[in-house]
Amino acid sequence: MSRIENCFKQLKSQNKKGFIPYLTAGDPNLECTLNLMHALVKAGADIIELGYPFSDPSSDGPVIQRAVERSLAKHTRLKDVLALVKRFRQENQNTPVVLMGYLNPIECMGYQKFTDAAIASGVDGVLVVDMPPEEAHEFLQIIHRSVLDCIFLVAPTSREERARKICELSSGYVYYVSLKGVTGASHLDIDSVRTNVNLLKSYCGLPIGIGFGIKDVDTATKLGGLADAIVVGSALVNLIAELKDDYDYSRDELFKHIELIAQMRIGLDNK
Repeated sequence: MSRIENCFKQLKSQNKKGFIPYLTAGDPNLECTLNLMHALVKAGADIIELGYPFSDPSSDGPVIQRAVERSLAKHTRLKDVLALVKRFRQENQNTPVVLMGYLNPIECMGYQKFTDAAIASGVDGVLVVDMPPEEAHEFLQIIHRSVLDCIFLVAPTSREERARKICELSSGYVYYVSLKGVTGASHLDIDSVRTNVNLLKSYCGLPIGIGFGIKDVDTATKLGGLADAIVVGSALVNLIAELKDDYDYSRDELFKHIELIAQMRIGLDNK
């Protein structure tokens, strides 16, 4: 059983919802990212989505794009992110880590080499936002032979036939995009999300996480009641953007700085 599968099994047994924060590795620097990962676990994160930077983050909104730019200015590379996960595993063997990003850095490394390196580092899953299932055959052949989970996005505009195919190819969980547009967008329609997620549940056997547009405790609580987990990205990355690059933050200081994340966790548990 993978760490992700075990995580959702434990959450279900406790009648709890999963909380999955996203942050960009290397923003403001890799050492701070490592401490932030541990602070997120303390704040109640069940799974961590760790973004690896790429020069053309076309699916992301301005908040995460700026985080990627800050990380790239530090010359953060995919191999640096894998090394970061390995360091995280020295203290934490339980919290699943999902790498989230774009296909180009993985292609440059090579599918098999990336998969082997990710497993050796302690990565549990991968979500490649610009790799549609129709074009993922070669990569999926390698991933499905490994212990890594492959997570795909389901958009609100996805037709049922395509959404079913995505669920068949996915493992770990399915990421439902709660609104049209890029990350950090607004105009969240709770009723529409409820309808689409209920339909997705009717034919998807995997846990469903909802992401995009979750900015505060209220939306986290409302959307948490609709699926198995919520994913919070831009709201956290906005807080990280306030951190100074030249200051050595302790984990306790970072925990206090991301208090919103702990509040979202409490809201999920008290819904």
